[in-house]
Amino acid sequence: MPFETDNLATDGREAIDADYLDYLLQRQDDDARRYRRLWEYFRNPLRPVAGISARAANAASRPYVEAQESGLPARITGVRRVGSREEVPDLRRKEVVIENDIGWRIQTMIDFLFPRCPTLRSLAGEEPLAETIEQVLGVLLDANGGVRLLQELALFGAVYGFVDVALRTPADAAETALAAAKSADSPSPPASSDATAHRPGTPSPQARRRAMEAAASLRLEPIEAPRVVPVLDEDDYSRVRLWVQKYHKHPPRMDRSLRRRLPLPWTTKTSEAPAEVEVVEVLSPTWWQRYEDRRLVAEGPNPLNRLPVVHVQNLSLPASYAGLSDVEPMVPLQDELNTRLSDRAHRVTYQSFKMYLGKGIDDFLERPVGPGQMWATENLEAGIEEFGSDADAPGETAHIEQVREALDKVSGVTPLAAGLIRGNVGHLTSATALKVVLGGLLARTARKRLTYGEGLARLAELALAWLDRRGVLRTRPEDRRIEVHWPSPLPTDEAEQLRNAQIKARLGVPRERILTELGYDDHTEQTERTNT
Repeated sequence: MPFETDNLATDGREAIDADYLDYLLQRQDDDARRYRRLWEYFRNPLRPVAGISARAANAASRPYVEAQESGLPARITGVRRVGSREEVPDLRRKEVVIENDIGWRIQTMIDFLFPRCPTLRSLAGEEPLAETIEQVLGVLLDANGGVRLLQELALFGAVYGFVDVALRTPADAAETALAAAKSADSPSPPASSDATAHRPGTPSPQARRRAMEAAASLRLEPIEAPRVVPVLDEDDYSRVRLWVQKYHKHPPRMDRSLRRRLPLPWTTKTSEAPAEVEVVEVLSPTWWQRYEDRRLVAEGPNPLNRLPVVHVQNLSLPASYAGLSDVEPMVPLQDELNTRLSDRAHRVTYQSFKMYLGKGIDDFLERPVGPGQMWATENLEAGIEEFGSDADAPGETAHIEQVREALDKVSGVTPLAAGLIRGNVGHLTSATALKVVLGGLLARTARKRLTYGEGLARLAELALAWLDRRGVLRTRPEDRRIEVHWPSPLPTDEAEQLRNAQIKARLGVPRERILTELGYDDHTEQTERTNT
């Protein structure tokens, strides 16, 4: 069934062609494979030996294979990959060594970017309204996981290069789609008597409580890159005309329409496959649709009159929807590291023990080799030569170290950032020394804070706009601006922080700013003391 795009026209332009939308969804499969490969290099999951891998296995094989083995040459894995096909050449599988240097580097980046939740400060002009907005945004983040949500955003962004966050309101559920459409057609409910009894910008305690309850019902859903199909404006790549996501869900039932014969020629039994439904969600600034197996199941007006999606690039990349991935540049170096580690393991296996060559000695192979064992022969030219044992390979060791250093430079993450101290790195007794040693990672973290901070500000503005549309918390566009205060990524001395805070207080720095730098939320503490 073709897509129904008549209601998706925006800005006075004609609706997108249904065949073009279908073409984009088909092309998304190629992009999804590339994104899944990046995820597999980060995660490096274990898989049981089966199919092609089972035929290539031998006595030296383990009962599993790892995802990063796809980047190793056939002389090591015993499997040759040609495009999407796998072949088993006349090669013996050797020792496969995988050291996932990508995984711990990505986790370290996330720990530095979001060690804890940043503080969101409202820039609203009226102080009571600013306090309410900050409390509402705090409830919104806490209801969606807090720092866990932020670290999930950072993980998707680091692996794929970007992450999209969809704002899901209570009316977005499929079972209430018709009710949502009807409520969107009707005018917004008037503000309550509690809210109108106060001047604008001064919400009453009851209105503040309702605003926090409404914020807790909102859901921030991170959307991974393999699902996203953006339709960009043909005249401005930075504008998204339509936002589409495609994924598959698995209802808890078997699909009897997909009966198939078992691969046995002597039986007529059939098996049932689990049900799988393709879901396509199309969002425009004025309308939304949901398709299941290309059949329209729900649609309705968009009450926000804007896309309820915030796009966040991991690292800014001009003229591109996707940003820069942290995983992608490390993939070739990871393959080279795994190849050299596997070669070294193969060499060590065959050279780590001594072997003996006996000449002119009868029954040499049947005699044991050990202390006190003697061989006797009348052959004057007989002899025993010893060879083998692991030999030093300085070139191999240097090459492996150089590959690791290249990974450090490409990622900006050194082993020191993960707590591994090798060699003499000096006396790291101050924050300044740590900043010098971790300069690359700190600079990369600062660049990410620009993009993720802007994304958090747009998420907050989007949620406040929805609350204003519903009449729960009345705000003006200028009241929805926020300022993000980031915690320090470096370990700090609390006593030194308190001394610096006292000095700033004597210099006249506002108390609220000092508490923010220390990681305290003054407004929340005052509210808690008032409630108690």
